[in-house]
Amino acid sequence: MDFALTQDQQNIRDAVLKHCAQFTDDYWLARDREAVFPKDFYKSMSDAGWLGIAMPESLGGAGLGITEAAIMMQAVSESGGGMTAASAIHGPVFSLEPIELYGTEEQKQRMIPPMLSGAEKMCFAVTEPNTGLDTTSLKTRAEKVDGGYLVKGEKIWITNAHVADKMMLLARTTPIDQVKRKTEGLSLFYTTMDRSKIEHQIIPKMGRHAVGSNMVFINDFFIPDEDLIGTEGEGFRIILKGLNPERILLGAEAIGLGRVAIKRAAQYARERIVFDRPIGMNQGIQHPLAKCWMQLEAANLLVMKAATLFDKGEECGVEANAGKYLAAEAGFEACSTAMLTLGGIGYAQEYHVERYLREVLVPRTAPVSQHMILNFIAERVLDLPKSY
Repeated sequence: MDFALTQDQQNIRDAVLKHCAQFTDDYWLARDREAVFPKDFYKSMSDAGWLGIAMPESLGGAGLGITEAAIMMQAVSESGGGMTAASAIHGPVFSLEPIELYGTEEQKQRMIPPMLSGAEKMCFAVTEPNTGLDTTSLKTRAEKVDGGYLVKGEKIWITNAHVADKMMLLARTTPIDQVKRKTEGLSLFYTTMDRSKIEHQIIPKMGRHAVGSNMVFINDFFIPDEDLIGTEGEGFRIILKGLNPERILLGAEAIGLGRVAIKRAAQYARERIVFDRPIGMNQGIQHPLAKCWMQLEAANLLVMKAATLFDKGEECGVEANAGKYLAAEAGFEACSTAMLTLGGIGYAQEYHVERYLREVLVPRTAPVSQHMILNFIAERVLDLPKSY
């Protein structure tokens, strides 16, 4: 049992932190104020080869695992970029997994390399306005026609839909009243965005302004047969393969954001003099920060355990969900404590911790709520009856 990073993993962490250091807190504050996608950051990460860290070398990736991807994404967030930086590159890092696992060789070669090189951007369109986490009840319909499918429907909270070239789309190909189980009849597509058939509307939101969240309206959008991933009707089973990596990465990012918040707060506590002494001498300041550090490091162990299990091909659903839960809670308390440590000045944008606090609410809410994770743990670990 070894809890330390390998030398290669430590090298990844150090290299990513060094790379991201060129994008300062002021850079991210400016992107947040302007609500402009961080194109130069995205390009720098693609040029450096980081987007393909978990993809096979034959497709232009590094051939590493979700563990290394989690280490990378944690460092991206910890650099001060937070959820804005992480979300800007999240798609290529884990969302291509269904293509790599279930796509044909032609699809892999056609779809994955352009994403890893930064030539294309993608969005992942699953969530809908009236279904929430009840994915099997989604209403977007892909009707079979000659040569492909005709799609109609709406999606919500679709990250980067306004800048994406490609869309990974989950839609119902067989009506729900014609299948034996609700999980059947859903199909997964990866296709080019046709802006004449797909409209987007940016959702004004609390934080992470530079990475837009969108309502997406799809009307008579044609998808060719060659853009169907896997077998028709098996889309839900396919996307399940990507859920645990997503939770692992979100957990790692929440920890990274909590770490940078605590680091900034501790630095302020050492330098801020009140009543002729640094406020960091006061246990009322020390103890909450120390508690946050311990909670972050404990959560990190479970997140990395989940990543290790995934890379070994073992079941990791419990660990991935529990790790994401603990990381999000620890990250939130760390960011909140950091802002309180700075006092009134913590509410000012120029000190950045208020931005950290706004952004840490993303992993606390998405991609699955804390309450649904508690339901999952109660059912799978404690063998309690389903409550919903």
